[in-house]
Amino acid sequence: MQEVRGSTPLFSTKAKVCNANLCSFMPFIVYIIYSTTLDQFYVGHTENIEDRLFRHTNSGSKSTKKAHDWKLVYTEAFNTKSEAMKREVEIKKKKSRKYIESLIAQRE
Repeated sequence: MQEVRGSTPLFSTKAKVCNANLCSFMPFIVYIIYSTTLDQFYVGHTENIEDRLFRHTNSGSKSTKKAHDWKLVYTEAFNTKSEAMKREVEIKKKKSRKYIESLIAQRE
């Protein structure tokens, strides 16, 4: 199972990050999901990654309802919603599949 910034299982509702013997919970997650059917990535942010992934794969949203095979491929954890939103926009502004693929490759 992959980890969020090094110490928390990917499907944890809250990301636990530990540095220099100090641990804190980072409740806001920026995530990237991938659909093999559409061969597309989707970037978003959430407080509850399990629920959000379930909604993407089952009921969908305007952007993800065309497929039901979305898989979580990347996450980053943040302390505040504004930090997570800023990072999501930063990723989206790149408008680059290569950039997204490089983020994913760095985690492998």
